[in-house]
Amino acid sequence: MTAPDQGWHFVHPDLDVGEASADGPGLRLAPGGGVQMARGAALVRQALLLLISTQPGERVMRPGYGCHLPRLMFAPNDDTTAGLAIHYVRQAIERWEPRAQILYLDAGRDPDAAQVLRVTLRYRVRATLHEDELQLRLNLAGGT
Repeated sequence: MTAPDQGWHFVHPDLDVGEASADGPGLRLAPGGGVQMARGAALVRQALLLLISTQPGERVMRPGYGCHLPRLMFAPNDDTTAGLAIHYVRQAIERWEPRAQILYLDAGRDPDAAQVLRVTLRYRVRATLHEDELQLRLNLAGGT
């Protein structure tokens, strides 16, 4: 099965901090009124955001699809939790997103908020060699 070459362009409500706009989260509309499409590196970025924000068991017909980051909710913000976050993200990407190659993956306590675990993912899109980075903030206290 091959991956699609385009998909609906959206801004993730919780994870897509880099693309936040005045329009808020959700689907983006094209100037002609249709749904704006994402292609290439932008499509891979969106696929990673969906993968990381989906809990295994949520997706119909693909019960293993997703990332176990929600398991870390209410865990202490320490090195063990950071190590588990790295493991969960790496495991999900290596299994479900072959278009992305992980270049750097790290996690640790956010210096500005003790309850927030910051996950940094630097990756390369295999087809184009485009490099990008995702910064995820996981509030271990249960809020957003």
